[in-house]
Amino acid sequence: MALRFVTQKIHSWLDYPVAVSLVAMPFILGLGTSNPMAMWLAVITGVAAFILTVLTDHETGLIRVLPYSFHLLVDGLVGVTFLAAPFVLGFTGIDAWYYWANGIAVCIVVGLHKPAMDAMAMAR
Repeated sequence: MALRFVTQKIHSWLDYPVAVSLVAMPFILGLGTSNPMAMWLAVITGVAAFILTVLTDHETGLIRVLPYSFHLLVDGLVGVTFLAAPFVLGFTGIDAWYYWANGIAVCIVVGLHKPAMDAMAMAR
Protein backbone atom coordinates (compact mmCIF):
# COMPACT_ATOMS: atom_id res chain seq x y z
CA MET A 1 0.00 0.00 0.00
CA ALA A 2 1.43 3.35 -1.05
CA LEU A 3 1.66 6.05 1.59
CA ARG A 4 1.04 8.79 -0.94
CA PHE A 5 -2.54 9.81 -0.33
CA VAL A 6 -2.62 13.61 -0.59
CA THR A 7 -4.44 14.19 -3.86
CA GLN A 8 -4.51 17.39 -5.87
CA LYS A 9 -8.10 17.95 -4.69
CA ILE A 10 -7.18 17.57 -0.99
CA HIS A 11 -4.15 19.80 -1.46
CA SER A 12 -6.19 22.49 -3.21
CA TRP A 13 -8.68 22.66 -0.32
CA LEU A 14 -5.85 23.00 2.22
CA ASP A 15 -4.17 25.90 0.42
CA TYR A 16 -6.45 28.78 1.43
CA PRO A 17 -6.63 27.98 5.18
CA VAL A 18 -2.86 27.47 5.27
CA ALA A 19 -2.26 30.82 3.54
CA VAL A 20 -4.56 32.60 6.00
CA SER A 21 -2.89 30.92 8.98
CA LEU A 22 0.56 31.93 7.73
CA VAL A 23 -0.63 35.55 7.79
CA ALA A 24 -2.48 35.37 11.13
CA MET A 25 -0.45 33.03 13.35
CA PRO A 26 2.71 35.17 13.59
CA PHE A 27 0.59 37.92 15.20
CA ILE A 28 -1.32 35.49 17.42
CA LEU A 29 1.88 33.78 18.61
CA GLY A 30 3.86 37.01 18.90
CA LEU A 31 6.60 35.89 16.54
CA GLY A 32 9.56 38.14 15.92
CA THR A 33 11.16 38.24 19.36
CA SER A 34 14.45 36.76 18.15
CA ASN A 35 14.40 38.51 14.78
CA PRO A 36 11.66 40.65 13.18
CA MET A 37 11.98 38.51 10.04
CA ALA A 38 10.41 35.65 12.00
CA MET A 39 7.10 37.48 11.77
CA TRP A 40 7.37 38.87 8.28
CA LEU A 41 8.70 35.77 6.51
CA ALA A 42 5.48 33.89 7.36
CA VAL A 43 3.22 36.84 6.56
CA ILE A 44 4.85 37.44 3.17
CA THR A 45 4.82 33.70 2.44
CA GLY A 46 1.12 33.55 3.37
CA VAL A 47 0.23 36.37 0.99
CA ALA A 48 2.32 34.74 -1.76
CA ALA A 49 0.71 31.35 -1.05
CA PHE A 50 -2.75 32.89 -1.37
CA ILE A 51 -1.84 34.44 -4.73
CA LEU A 52 -0.22 31.18 -5.89
CA THR A 53 -3.39 29.26 -4.99
CA VAL A 54 -5.61 31.73 -6.85
CA LEU A 55 -3.40 31.34 -9.94
CA THR A 56 -2.94 27.55 -9.83
CA ASP A 57 -4.69 25.23 -12.27
CA HIS A 58 -6.47 23.08 -9.68
CA GLU A 59 -9.93 22.73 -8.17
CA THR A 60 -9.86 25.90 -6.05
CA GLY A 61 -7.81 28.04 -8.43
CA LEU A 62 -9.69 31.12 -9.57
CA ILE A 63 -7.41 32.23 -12.43
CA ARG A 64 -5.88 28.94 -13.56
CA VAL A 65 -2.70 30.01 -15.31
CA LEU A 66 0.04 28.21 -13.34
CA PRO A 67 0.52 24.45 -13.62
CA TYR A 68 -0.06 22.43 -10.48
CA SER A 69 3.45 20.96 -10.81
CA PHE A 70 4.86 24.49 -10.39
CA HIS A 71 2.68 24.96 -7.29
CA LEU A 72 4.09 21.76 -5.78
CA LEU A 73 7.64 22.87 -6.56
CA VAL A 74 7.06 26.20 -4.81
CA ASP A 75 5.52 24.40 -1.81
CA GLY A 76 8.57 22.15 -1.57
CA LEU A 77 10.90 25.15 -1.70
CA VAL A 78 8.86 26.86 1.04
CA GLY A 79 9.17 23.76 3.22
CA VAL A 80 12.94 23.65 2.83
CA THR A 81 13.20 27.43 3.36
CA PHE A 82 11.16 27.21 6.56
CA LEU A 83 13.40 24.41 7.86
CA ALA A 84 16.55 26.42 7.11
CA ALA A 85 15.29 29.85 8.21
CA PRO A 86 15.95 29.45 11.94
CA PHE A 87 19.58 28.54 11.24
CA VAL A 88 20.18 31.12 8.52
CA LEU A 89 18.32 34.00 10.17
CA GLY A 90 19.11 33.19 13.80
CA PHE A 91 15.56 32.47 14.96
CA THR A 92 15.34 31.05 18.48
CA GLY A 93 12.57 29.92 20.80
CA ILE A 94 9.01 30.05 19.47
CA ASP A 95 10.27 31.73 16.30
CA ALA A 96 12.44 28.73 15.44
CA TRP A 97 9.90 26.11 16.51
CA TYR A 98 7.18 27.74 14.40
CA TYR A 99 9.29 27.48 11.25
CA TRP A 100 10.53 23.97 11.97
CA ALA A 101 6.97 22.73 12.60
CA ASN A 102 5.62 24.40 9.47
CA GLY A 103 8.58 23.29 7.36
CA ILE A 104 8.13 19.68 8.45
CA ALA A 105 4.37 19.86 7.78
CA VAL A 106 4.85 21.29 4.29
CA CYS A 107 7.53 18.73 3.41
CA ILE A 108 5.28 15.90 4.63
CA VAL A 109 2.30 17.11 2.59
CA VAL A 110 4.43 17.51 -0.53
CA GLY A 111 6.12 14.16 0.11
CA LEU A 112 2.79 12.37 0.57
CA HIS A 113 1.36 13.88 -2.60
CA LYS A 114 -0.19 11.30 -4.88
CA PRO A 115 1.07 11.78 -8.44
CA ALA A 116 -1.75 12.57 -10.87
CA MET A 117 -1.12 9.46 -12.95
CA ASP A 118 -1.58 7.18 -9.90
CA ALA A 119 -4.81 8.98 -9.00
CA MET A 120 -6.17 8.53 -12.53
CA ALA A 121 -5.23 4.84 -12.57
CA MET A 122 -6.99 4.27 -9.25
CA ALA A 123 -10.15 5.96 -10.54
CA ARG A 124 -10.51 3.30 -13.25
